[in-house]
Amino acid sequence: MGGVTPEPRDDQSKPTSRWAPPSETPAERPSPDAFAPDAADDGPDTTEIPLPGMPSPAAAPAAAGQAAVPPPPAAPPPGGSLPGFGGPPPPPGATLEPQTKQRRRVPGPIWALAAAVAFLLGVLGGYAGGVLEDQDDMSSIAGGGLEPGSIETDAPLEGEDASIVKVASTLLPSTVQIFAEYQGVEDAATGSGFVFDKVGHVVTNNHVVADAAKAKGSIEVVDHKGRRHKAKVIGRSAVYDLAVLDVPAVKELDPASLGNTSRLRIGEGVVAIGSPLGLSSTVTSGIISALQRPVSTGQTEDDTSYINAVQTDAAINPGNSGGPLVNLAGQVIGVNSAIATAGGGEGGEGGSIGVGFAIPIDQVKVTAAQILKTGKATYPIVGASVDVQAKDHNGALISVVESGSPAAAGGLEDGDRVTKVGDVPVTDGIGMIVAIRAHQPGETVEFSVERNGSRQEIKIKLDSQTENLA
Repeated sequence: MGGVTPEPRDDQSKPTSRWAPPSETPAERPSPDAFAPDAADDGPDTTEIPLPGMPSPAAAPAAAGQAAVPPPPAAPPPGGSLPGFGGPPPPPGATLEPQTKQRRRVPGPIWALAAAVAFLLGVLGGYAGGVLEDQDDMSSIAGGGLEPGSIETDAPLEGEDASIVKVASTLLPSTVQIFAEYQGVEDAATGSGFVFDKVGHVVTNNHVVADAAKAKGSIEVVDHKGRRHKAKVIGRSAVYDLAVLDVPAVKELDPASLGNTSRLRIGEGVVAIGSPLGLSSTVTSGIISALQRPVSTGQTEDDTSYINAVQTDAAINPGNSGGPLVNLAGQVIGVNSAIATAGGGEGGEGGSIGVGFAIPIDQVKVTAAQILKTGKATYPIVGASVDVQAKDHNGALISVVESGSPAAAGGLEDGDRVTKVGDVPVTDGIGMIVAIRAHQPGETVEFSVERNGSRQEIKIKLDSQTENLA
């Protein structure tokens, strides 16, 4: 298909799987075709890769399902962990049993590939059944019924605190909670989203609604006043982990103001808004920790996303997926999509450790516009296979250049090592894929290449591939 194909990982490098969606045959992890994925989209699985030197994570699964909430304990158990957030992870193959009804766990941990460290990431499609038990006792919270309000106080708010309050009051009415049905469970996956325009379109993550879309399950959106509205998927992109919903009833809501990725600065303040663990209308704050962070999510050819992410230390947890990351001017600058969690045993999952990732708003604008115009998203391809297992971080090693592809026309050869795409340094195969997908089809991009000990600059005109997702 002319795309860049990552080399398959060996068996020892495969992450372990847990909370996988039910299937009739054992799930396999085919090699992702990074720049030309298969037309069909498969539901997200969960994986884990340990963060070296860190303890096992808190047991807060990054997957969906509501359950009921017990009375709070009189004091934390030994070690300071709270029920559902600490303590040992369940044994391999174990299933958490909510006290109400069983919920299917959907999207889960994924990886972020940084220059020197492998992270365990969690896609945040929903919150954990079994984390909040006796959910019926918290229906006003988990059901999206919290309405933003104000509390009178004599304490003055100045500087950044005042800005955060203003951002929250402006963006909460534009942020929604999403419930997606799967296998008859109405809220099998939960996530967040935001009002994109004045005609009832909502943007969220693909992994929040993918299972429901494929199974023709119902999707509901809950606005900031707790009102539930029917929604349908207009289109979605597994490549960029984005989806656009049509929610006619939210035409009365104000769309969020959109920012500009190119104006972002490391260290500037940001606010994350969404429904972590099903707690609607939740606001957390932090800073932009890094820009252009290569992040790969998903496990299979059908659900792998490559994101040129905005990294933040604002607390992001399961259920924040699809919600807005906002600057202190009240502009959406990213869509929250993934987190890193410390730890690693089978079944170990956790919440925020201050390393979250958002899809840049400039990419969101492009992909949403494509979906609204045609119902489908497109992405750039070059037509080559790249080694994603190399550990030397000296560039992306090209395995095969397809005959007649844009890469071949531009002069890329087998065995070349790509060290830069445009103005972005490349240290590995994932970084190359992410850097290319930050561009648009039809652009001509300069590649820095090392070949036989010498450095060369070549130009490649990017071709396009259209996703065909059900």
